[in-house]
Amino acid sequence: MFDFIKKNLQKIYSSITTSLLTIFSAKKISQESLQEIERILITADTGVATTKKIIASLNQQFAAGTMTEGSQLQQALEKELLLTLTQAGKPKTNSAIFLLIGINGSGKTTFAGKLAHSLRSQGKSCLLAAADTFRAAAPGQLKQWATLSQSDIFIGALNQDPAAIAFGACEKYKKDQTDILIIDTAGRLQTKENLMREIEKIKKVIQKQLPGQTIHTLLTVDAMLGQNSFDQAKVFHEAVHIDGIVLTKIDGTGKGGIIFSITQQLQIPIEYISYGEQMQDIKKFDAQEYVTNLVGSFKDTEHASNN
Repeated sequence: MFDFIKKNLQKIYSSITTSLLTIFSAKKISQESLQEIERILITADTGVATTKKIIASLNQQFAAGTMTEGSQLQQALEKELLLTLTQAGKPKTNSAIFLLIGINGSGKTTFAGKLAHSLRSQGKSCLLAAADTFRAAAPGQLKQWATLSQSDIFIGALNQDPAAIAFGACEKYKKDQTDILIIDTAGRLQTKENLMREIEKIKKVIQKQLPGQTIHTLLTVDAMLGQNSFDQAKVFHEAVHIDGIVLTKIDGTGKGGIIFSITQQLQIPIEYISYGEQMQDIKKFDAQEYVTNLVGSFKDTEHASNN
């Protein structure tokens, strides 16, 4: 399922593959081996605090003499990466209301269309709501995705209050008895208080119009922005509680290590990966598969180099 990750992780981490192969194939590792792993993790935007925690655990195993070979270090690192990704818990399930937030250019509108397509393929009816009135092209783009995914759409008037659009979408959702409601919001810079107030207002409208329904708030995070993505997630999470992360643009030259920092420090689970422009380019995130393919990409490279 995650074959595309192998291909893209090899591209993303190509500058560090040789170093890792040297360490993992060593019959005997040293303190310098762990220092190199630390450097590699930080280079991959795993974050200093998260990297320090991972390295501390590896150092304990090395000092205890339970990890002496490169292959053992590889297994231990895989275990630590998996633990980091799973400690935030599992995302909520069976939510019918999705609220998409994130900065401009992070892939919200594209993901909205992909999510609708994915849910439509499961036989569910979807309503897309164009609550991004800040970006003039947003409603038109969302309408295109609605057409492609065979979903319904609610578009308000030009410059209409986003919360009013959310209200209208909720009314249509109830009237038509649609299965899923996906609300696309504006993405002005996260440092602006008015954006946070706008999102809070939208959530309150939904809660009032659809009492008893669980609002699933997803933050789109651009993998190419590295540490800036962590800063954005922190600010958004403090203002409006985030239920899950959508990692976008992992097919570029981004440093996907930032997801380890987000899960470890903010305790937000990674829920989806969005990696292209086609409707089917969306995957439910699976930590075990992600880590296995991350480490596996280095194994594959080693195997290829030996043939």
